[in-house]
Amino acid sequence: MASTRTIRIAQDERADEVLSTDDFGLLVGMLLDQQFPMERAFAGPAKILERFGTLDPAAIAAVEPEAFADLCSTPPAIHRYGRAMAGRIQQLAKVIMSDYEGRTAALWETADSTKELLARLQKLPGFGDQKARIFAALLGKQLGVTREGWRAAIGPYAEADATRSVADVVDPASLEAVRNFKKAAKAQAKAGS
Repeated sequence: MASTRTIRIAQDERADEVLSTDDFGLLVGMLLDQQFPMERAFAGPAKILERFGTLDPAAIAAVEPEAFADLCSTPPAIHRYGRAMAGRIQQLAKVIMSDYEGRTAALWETADSTKELLARLQKLPGFGDQKARIFAALLGKQLGVTREGWRAAIGPYAEADATRSVADVVDPASLEAVRNFKKAAKAQAKAGS
């Protein structure tokens, strides 16, 4: 568990406290950050904690899947696809239990290089190359988790003073800047196709 960091992605005091103090919660927030507003995705772990009573990967991995899916899809759901995401969260918890002895921070703390960290992240359920790079950027920018060659390995998401991803969200203004960047990138991609 982390205790001295301050994450402000959800823009909600309770949800951000969970992200700031629970490593698995932060990882789950990143998992949920797809096809859903980022601040609502990162508020999901707080909803799970409130309803389930813990974010302990062992407890989440062990709970009956239908019951956990019900918990995650009850309005307000943790995600637009609450039931499907519940399954991914349970898969994620099982990986943390089997590969990192239930200690989420070991995922990044024991990686010898940024390349190894990215490979580990890409093996997680729901994490592709882009999501892995964004989470590695978040770890570097907001938690100080960097290795030699960090910026080069992560690419544009590691740029200083960027406003391109959740890794750059630290307050309402940066959240809006990231949202605007994403809208512009989407419009540019649409115009190019």
